[in-house]
Amino acid sequence: MNKEQELIRKKSPIHIKNKKASFDYFFVDTFTAGIVLTGTEIKSLRAGKASLVDTYCIITHGEVWVKGMNISPYFYGSYNNHESRRDRKLLLTKREIRKLQESIKQVGLTIVPTLVFIDGKGRAKLDIALARGKKEYDKRQTLKAKEDRREMDRAMKNFK
Repeated sequence: MNKEQELIRKKSPIHIKNKKASFDYFFVDTFTAGIVLTGTEIKSLRAGKASLVDTYCIITHGEVWVKGMNISPYFYGSYNNHESRRDRKLLLTKREIRKLQESIKQVGLTIVPTLVFIDGKGRAKLDIALARGKKEYDKRQTLKAKEDRREMDRAMKNFK
């Protein structure tokens, strides 16, 4: 990922993260994909009414789909509103899809959504990661490192 893409991600007003994914998985590789959405879905997403809890991606017939992503119904949507937990198609290049397909054939690898954001042109994007599950002791190690960082930050604030 280049610096321009990182800058766009940081400037985005919407950052919906899957915080549990980084706790449960080691990320092997990451990809940025577009999402096929309807009109009320993008409006609801821009309002920040989405969740990535318990989401995962599958590949069927050469297409990548995100399952379990919750985008709440748009308040002003009336009868045009969308179904909140429907499957949504992700837009990736054929080369990226082929790479993901080959990778998930390995035991222990899965595709996990990590972040939803709006790019500079107003389009919804989803960061997905090829991930390997963590063992219980890895999770404890992650918590310990996080706690240590927090303590160091507190000590630095008190030192100043």
